[in-house]
Amino acid sequence: MTIGHIAWLAALFAAGSGAALAQSPAATSAAAATADTAADVAAVNRNIDQLLGDHTRYEPVILAFQKAVAAKDAAAVAALVAYPLTVQLGGRTVKIRNARDFVARYAAIVTPAMAAAIARQRYGALFVNAQGVMFGHGEAWINGICKDAACKRFDVKVVALQAADGS
Repeated sequence: MTIGHIAWLAALFAAGSGAALAQSPAATSAAAATADTAADVAAVNRNIDQLLGDHTRYEPVILAFQKAVAAKDAAAVAALVAYPLTVQLGGRTVKIRNARDFVARYAAIVTPAMAAAIARQRYGALFVNAQGVMFGHGEAWINGICKDAACKRFDVKVVALQAADGS
């Protein structure tokens, strides 16, 4: 279970309704046309805090991931991934078991279109929900991976990489 699932349920009960606590993907896309404002960043941080946990744990991973993808640093990206990672390669579902396997298949996993979406994603326009923090139109997701039953300790990792069209 990811930290997002636990935090989402707690936030839902605290809010007293099923109201969404995150921006919609459409709002995220519309916001992407403008520069980050302090209010945009604060809203993303608030959503991360409410749905996933401490945003100060997420922000450095988000920024390191973007920097590594932009630099085409396969080893640095691989170090940020939660394994095993299931991806689609050539129409087949493939399980990437470790960083070495990820690096060997980096060019097939992180396509140029995916890399561009990740690199151009503004922090203040990130979409956040119980599944994690989404880049672009779903090309990448980051979430907390629980290290104990209560999810008091967690690692923030890349949990999904996929083409925006789902292929």
